[in-house]
Amino acid sequence: MSTEVAELDELWAAIGDPTRRRVVEVLLGRGEATATAMAGELPVTRQAVAKHLAVLDRAGLVQARRQGREVRYAIQPQRLVAATRSMAQVAAEWDARLSAIKRIAEAVAREQAQERRREERST
Repeated sequence: MSTEVAELDELWAAIGDPTRRRVVEVLLGRGEATATAMAGELPVTRQAVAKHLAVLDRAGLVQARRQGREVRYAIQPQRLVAATRSMAQVAAEWDARLSAIKRIAEAVAREQAQERRREERST
């Protein structure tokens, strides 16, 4: 597996979890925050937030910065842009697939309607 594919898989796995997406939303709203501060806005413990932040950090979506005794986290915008592009590309691919399925289904429906009309005329 290529490095790029592995990075995309890690990115999708990180952002695929609803709690991690909520952590990202909180960080986008705050700019930066500690795990303790984020836990106050989320329905999970500080320890759970810290674990989610570790996954987001490994995927490159957040960066930790020590300030005194606190560890503050912030979104890595360039990685978030990459995630957005990746999701947009997958969405476009699915749109194309769904359009193809729709065309096939409409063609089958037309053929069935024509067959019914032929049968009605022959009776």
